[in-house]
Amino acid sequence: MSVCREAVGAGSLPSELVVHIFSFLAAPDRLRASAACSHWRECLFYPALWPRLRLSLRVSPAERPRLEFLMRKCGWFVRELRVQFAADNYPTGGGGAAAGEGAAVAGDGEAPPPLSPRWLDLLRTYLELVLCVLSSVRNNRNLQKLSLFGDISILQQHGTISNTYLGKVDPDGKKIKQIQQLFEEILGNSRQLKWLSCGLMLQIVTPTSLSSLSNPIANTMEHLSLLDNHIPGNTTLITAVELERFVNLRSLALDFCDFTAEMARVLADSNHVPLHRLSLLVHSVSIMHKSLDNMPKDENWQALTRNSTNLRVYIMAFDVKSDDMLRILKPSIPLERIHFDSYVTCVSGAVVDLISRQYDKFLTHFILMNDVIDMSAFPDLSDNRNEDPLVLLAWRCTRLSLLAVHGYTVWAHNLIAIARLRGSDLKVLEVTEESIEFDQGELADQDVDPVHNFIEQVSLGLGRPWHAVMDIELLSVFTEPTRHFYREMQSFSEGI
Repeated sequence: MSVCREAVGAGSLPSELVVHIFSFLAAPDRLRASAACSHWRECLFYPALWPRLRLSLRVSPAERPRLEFLMRKCGWFVRELRVQFAADNYPTGGGGAAAGEGAAVAGDGEAPPPLSPRWLDLLRTYLELVLCVLSSVRNNRNLQKLSLFGDISILQQHGTISNTYLGKVDPDGKKIKQIQQLFEEILGNSRQLKWLSCGLMLQIVTPTSLSSLSNPIANTMEHLSLLDNHIPGNTTLITAVELERFVNLRSLALDFCDFTAEMARVLADSNHVPLHRLSLLVHSVSIMHKSLDNMPKDENWQALTRNSTNLRVYIMAFDVKSDDMLRILKPSIPLERIHFDSYVTCVSGAVVDLISRQYDKFLTHFILMNDVIDMSAFPDLSDNRNEDPLVLLAWRCTRLSLLAVHGYTVWAHNLIAIARLRGSDLKVLEVTEESIEFDQGELADQDVDPVHNFIEQVSLGLGRPWHAVMDIELLSVFTEPTRHFYREMQSFSEGI
């Protein structure tokens, strides 16, 4: 029996079979396979193949055609949408540098520094990309997870972006208003939304945004993340009264200054399901404009942990003074992860010592970053102390599995002690080479190569080969602190 050649071609396969084949392929392979013929291209965007869409976008006009194509094809049915607006191509100079890199920050009553034309183009492109994403999912009633992240806002917190600049790219604020209205429309149209995360975006969430959610959706929401700090004064994006609607919330991420004692009391109420994850961003600029007076007291934390026995807390602190951290770190916080990142203010040994004593039963992740220009003057936490606070941290915190340090002096013999204390349980030990110091006695021994011996001893302690980080670019938690926090918060929350 002869078979016609056309009958067995790729284009003759039933759509159901093509979709089934595509379901076994990764997204890039599906795209390549769809080039086989027009029929396969039509099958590529079958809704069952794209339950989730995760995009990392450079703020560039070149991204817009790709984004518009994907959102036009998938925006109306995708169930999980994650979009990250990357800031790695933001220009420096002309008012565009981040704090700590020579950015000129306008004080009270001073005119803001001028932005370069390229900066203004990036702002304009950023608004257009956000509009493209939101307008594509405005009528998607199947959306279950929505996550938006744009670390452009961390520059705004340092005074780099102001309404003056926005007025140049968005006269009368029409695009900003449209973005805010689209966001509220998405919330109002949602019927299955359980995960809402908006971090460090530029003027997308307002204090009235969450009121667009219907009571049934608010009642079933499981994760809420609002980390936008563009709101001036003491205005917050969510109040304790609004939080009362979110009775099934299992994970929450907020600016620390917005997490009040009243919020802790609401979450501790028996009407709410136990909270499992709480991520808090502590920023010096936020503390400057807001207040720590309303933060939860120790008795509020005790009440919250009684209702949420499995609660774990993740804190990231940007340039926060040690005195403020000593106020923030209440004994009853079930602190599992803490990340310090600074350009100006260094963490004191007293703060590290307090953490090791209060959170020895919970702490698993400890990250200590200091972006200083003068690498010859790293602060030494062990100075004038009998024991290095980091060694005591490793000794007391028996669950410690990740330790990362840059910009603080870590003596070689103390790092060996840390490796021996925690052994193979310390899954990640990242210390930059420039942070490690050797005492004169070790360097004076001519019979032993101190560096080789040091690496060997740390490796033996950990039970695996180890070496210091040779280039700070390899240390992602240092080069991309806000993105690292957001990624960690997402995985921290999903790991319930």
